[in-house]
Amino acid sequence: MADINIVQEHHLAPEQARAAAQQVADKLAEQFELTCRWEGDVLRFERSGVNGALTLLPNQAQLTIDLGFPISMMASQIEAKVAEKMRTVFVG
Repeated sequence: MADINIVQEHHLAPEQARAAAQQVADKLAEQFELTCRWEGDVLRFERSGVNGALTLLPNQAQLTIDLGFPISMMASQIEAKVAEKMRTVFVG
């Protein structure tokens, strides 16, 4: 089960949604030293102790993150920051 689950509605064209998702991933990669890769409309990211995916659907972005034990202690703080970033890039 994912430690963090965020669903963000949006009204962006597919290419705009992809650019917004990349902004979220870039921020996560910077903060947590993650590697990211696209698999179709799914942006996967990982590092030791953290893995997840940001899935783009029409009018919706779904983010799931699984956290290892040490970092799971900060799950609520991470969720709040990521949710705010998603609101910013997907809604404005």
